[in-house]
Amino acid sequence: QVQMEESGGGSVQAGGSLRLSCTSSSSTFDVAAMAWFRREPGKEREGVACLGARATATSKLTYYSDSVLGRFTISRDNAKKIVYLQMDNLKPEDSAIYYCAIRSVGYCSISWQLEYNYPNWGEGTQVTVSS
Repeated sequence: QVQMEESGGGSVQAGGSLRLSCTSSSSTFDVAAMAWFRREPGKEREGVACLGARATATSKLTYYSDSVLGRFTISRDNAKKIVYLQMDNLKPEDSAIYYCAIRSVGYCSISWQLEYNYPNWGEGTQVTVSS
C-alpha cells in the first residue's frame, strides 16, 4: 500500500501564498505522474494540477485547471519523493481540502482530472483563504 501524506496547509489572507508538500512511499515515484486535487465545501473533488515524469507525443508534462493557471505551480523532488504545489495570489475561492495523488503511469494525459486514474491518495490538508 502506497502512503501519501500532505502538509503545508493553513490559513492565509487573499493575495498571500502557501506551499503544499506531499510525501510518497511509492518505490516508483520518479516514474509516476503526480497530481493535486481539491474539494471545496459542498462540491465534488476537482483536479488542480498534474505533473508527469515525462511528456509524450500526446501528453504535456504539466497540466493546470483554468482556475489556477498562472497562480499555482506544481513541481517535484524525485530524490526526496515529494511533490509540491506552490500557490500564489490566493483567492477566497481557493479555500478547500487539497489532496495529492499518484498515477501508475508516468504521464498525465488529457484525462488527468479523472479520479479513477489515481489509485493512491493522501488524506488531505486544509487551505483557508480569507478576504
